[in-house]
Amino acid sequence: MSRKKENKLSFVGKGIERVDADIKLEGKALYGDDLDFAKMLYGVCLRSPYPKARIKKIDFSEAQKDPDFVKLITAKDIPGSNKWPVVNDDYPFLAWDIAEFHSQAVAILVAKNRFKANELSKKVKIEYEELDFIDDIHKSITKKENIFSSYVIKKGDAFNEIKKCKYVIEKEFTTNYQVHCYLEPQVATGVFATDGTLAVYSSTQCPFYVLDAVCAITGLSSNKVKIIQTVTGGGFGGKEDVPALVGAHAALASFITKSPVRICYDREEDFRSMSKRHPSYSKVTYGADENGKLKCCIVKYILDAGAYSTLSPIVLWRGTVHAAGPYSIDNVYVESYAVKTNKVPCGAFRGFGQPQISFAQESLIDDLAEKIGMDPIDFRLKNIIDKNKLTSTSQKIKDSIGLKELIEIVRKKSDWDKRKNLKPSANNKRRGLGCSIAYYGVGLGAKGRYLDRAGAYINIYRDATVNITVGNTEMGQGALTVLTQIAAETLNCPINNIKLDEVDTSKVPDSGPTVASRTTVMSGNAIIEAAKPLRERIFKTALKILGSKDMIAKDGFFISGAKKISFNEVVKQCWADRLKMSEQGWYVSPPTTYDLKDGKGDAYIVYSYSANIADVEVDIETGFLDVKKIYSAFDVGKVVNPVLALGQAHGGILQGMSWAVYENLVIDRGVMKNPGFTDYIVATSCDTPEYDVSFVEKDYAEGPYKAKGMGELPLIAVAGAVRNAVKNACGVEMDSVPMIPEKILKKMGRI
Repeated sequence: MSRKKENKLSFVGKGIERVDADIKLEGKALYGDDLDFAKMLYGVCLRSPYPKARIKKIDFSEAQKDPDFVKLITAKDIPGSNKWPVVNDDYPFLAWDIAEFHSQAVAILVAKNRFKANELSKKVKIEYEELDFIDDIHKSITKKENIFSSYVIKKGDAFNEIKKCKYVIEKEFTTNYQVHCYLEPQVATGVFATDGTLAVYSSTQCPFYVLDAVCAITGLSSNKVKIIQTVTGGGFGGKEDVPALVGAHAALASFITKSPVRICYDREEDFRSMSKRHPSYSKVTYGADENGKLKCCIVKYILDAGAYSTLSPIVLWRGTVHAAGPYSIDNVYVESYAVKTNKVPCGAFRGFGQPQISFAQESLIDDLAEKIGMDPIDFRLKNIIDKNKLTSTSQKIKDSIGLKELIEIVRKKSDWDKRKNLKPSANNKRRGLGCSIAYYGVGLGAKGRYLDRAGAYINIYRDATVNITVGNTEMGQGALTVLTQIAAETLNCPINNIKLDEVDTSKVPDSGPTVASRTTVMSGNAIIEAAKPLRERIFKTALKILGSKDMIAKDGFFISGAKKISFNEVVKQCWADRLKMSEQGWYVSPPTTYDLKDGKGDAYIVYSYSANIADVEVDIETGFLDVKKIYSAFDVGKVVNPVLALGQAHGGILQGMSWAVYENLVIDRGVMKNPGFTDYIVATSCDTPEYDVSFVEKDYAEGPYKAKGMGELPLIAVAGAVRNAVKNACGVEMDSVPMIPEKILKKMGRI
């Protein structure tokens, strides 16, 4: 990994060890299923076995005879609303009349232990009437009522301009589901108290989503409910929306039984019923003039949302905004749709609707470059957005863009210009390089601007230890460490003095979801806002102790001449002077402008950028695709922690590669055929490519210490780079993900 700019800060920019490393390495972290409560009961969901069915009768008389049986809960037992509050509010907590997808929750059985809950659920007899279902988006979209959301971008006159272009290319692309594959399945525990309050311990990225759902299903007011985030064993978007459903079920069961109730999914249940990356269909057209300048882009983009809308309208919007790619094009027309099918509902997944369309547009950009006769990287460099140029939504890029430098870095490191000299490892193999680029809007953007805020609370104790509470979560990405570094830098406080807690919704304001690579910017800025007045008091006190007007604050010490005092000493004096040593911070995202009628305006506050080159080898006899190495370069503003950023890069690249090459979820007539790690293949450590990662730090003025967002960017464009490398290696143009051997062999005409 290479980085530019010498770091002169004490804590920010340093590869500080994760603050939560020890408890996780030593097995001391308490995850959701590790918690224990007196007289705890266990719940299990009863689920529909059909893609669409009417629920006619529920008979639990046999289960009721068992002494370990406690309660069977159906929709009629819900004291509040049976509508899960997420965007369109169309998803019932429990199906009552009609179940709209295979494995939709119909009832909750509560028993005295987990084993009996599962066994007794098999004794409940539910009578269904099978109904006709839709599992094809192209059939579904013909009915207006099946379109959950749609958007359009109109810039210039793409349809007229396409007629003038010398070079025109148009193709269709499809992508399949991707399962989050977090190691910890969904889990929540509801704990009803005798004072009428309810606590829910949830493995979640978005505790305030869970809060809204629990209040809705129970009818309790927000001040009688608190959501406590447990140590979360992976998320990637899969712990964004759906933990609200799981938490609401546990809360409902606890509210009704007046006892603690744990609901913990097994892997198959998690696969079958929880959200996925949306399958997609894209039809993309690019037109260029005789000089290789992109003149127009036309896109039709459809997401398979599944049975309910959940987060699909927001996922679709992000994909729409980025559909033309990181290019300066005067004429753009994008139409997009999220469409209902009777399949598992899809939601958030790292990249949030952008990887699907990135695969399509980066594949087609490569094919267009070939048609023109230009080098794919030269073609990109000729057409990329840059400072003072406009995106597809007519947003002017004012600063913080290093895309050109990123492309040049991966070009040089991969020996791109010598790629024709690559040697395969055997006669039956072919080797090639492929490139892709991406830009990524940081934060929730104009569509989610009302949620784009964050709060923080800092309390400095008498012994100079510091407790910080924020509204965004740690789910493995290193947020606790990065936010600790930001706080330490602002206060000039030793890292070991600071402790950040998992979120408790009763202790910190609603800070929106932990998604969209927004935590560093939003919670980081909120921490700085809370720390500023504390910093002023601490620094004034330090000057007083030193008896000086000038000093250097560094590494947790205050220095003036030969005098040196520690943060701990200064805080001791602050307490002696009875200064206020706790503060709240609140940060609101800068304004955005966007018109949904024509898709024009500033869609996001700032963008992060990536460039990638994949080095692959294809076995032309078996179709097996081996990704040997990925070169990636990123502009994410100031890199707060280089070690964690590198980890994010490696993880995102591998996850993107896995989606591109291996992950093939099969749903046949609405029923999932491979709901588990035995048959759903994901990349393992044995499949990991070699990584070459670089960072270019283009400062973002509004970011904490000039940082932008990192988490989702590494995944987004990997599939396009791999696809283009396959084309370079063996001449076949793949048009779907995953690129499994059968597809490659079929494209080669071997099967």
